[in-house]
Amino acid sequence: MSRDNTEKVVWFLMGAAIGAGVALLYAPQAGKDTRRYLRKKGEEARDTLVEKGQELGDDIVERGRKIYKRGVEVAEDASELLERGRKLVRG
Repeated sequence: MSRDNTEKVVWFLMGAAIGAGVALLYAPQAGKDTRRYLRKKGEEARDTLVEKGQELGDDIVERGRKIYKRGVEVAEDASELLERGRKLVRG
């Protein structure tokens, strides 16, 4: 899942959780039942956010590794070009 899609899912879930919470506060239920339901949904939302955050974090780590690897390659290429340049200047 791309980063943009992951962010959209996270924002959607957060909005849905907030909307559900507001709706429940106005629903005719006993306070104890409402609090229990809100706690359960809050835990589910937290678990989902943690999971998506880990997926996003894993994606960021993988991208970082690719960028690092490419940076090492560029540095090695630059080192080779520098050495060639030195040899040309020295004659």
